Amino acid sequence: MTERPYTVVVGVSATSGSPAALAWARDQAETHGGELVAIRAWKVPSPQATPSGISPGRVSVAEDVEREALRSLEADVEATLGRDHGARLQLVRGGKRKALLEAAQDADLLVVDAPRGLPATGTAFAQRLVYAAACPVVVMPPRVTGDQPGMLSRAAGALGRGALRAAATAGRPGYRTPPPG
Repeated sequence: MTERPYTVVVGVSATSGSPAALAWARDQAETHGGELVAIRAWKVPSPQATPSGISPGRVSVAEDVEREALRSLEADVEATLGRDHGARLQLVRGGKRKALLEAAQDADLLVVDAPRGLPATGTAFAQRLVYAAACPVVVMPPRVTGDQPGMLSRAAGALGRGALRAAATAGRPGYRTPPPG
């Protein structure tokens, strides 16, 4: 009976390419003399409907979408780890969460970037992933990855701070919140 190698699965985002997660996962695989599996979920986009139905020119062919997803995954992994990266590339048709959880079934470690978007939705995705995974999960925080919050996230934070400030000073004439710092 051959023992399987220590396996590190890393989710590679189609949006960011997940460079920090890829580099960290590769280091973990090398440290343990194991295998690195770079995974990306993909879906065939739904065609846009028109008043006269769906235009045949807008229908995606699954093989073309899959081929492009693999090409994109290869480019993202190569851009971060170099040409001779040694990672096994894997595409999974379907949603991100399902793809990551399936890959984690036989893994020793799962590494992902913190999901982008509103903090509440990213936190919910990461939390559901952590609680459902069959192996330890490492979530690379935005401060490590260098991601800057998007406009929507910054606006939501400003709105939340304003609401807290308003609640803290409500009914207290002349009260000023202390300066940050």
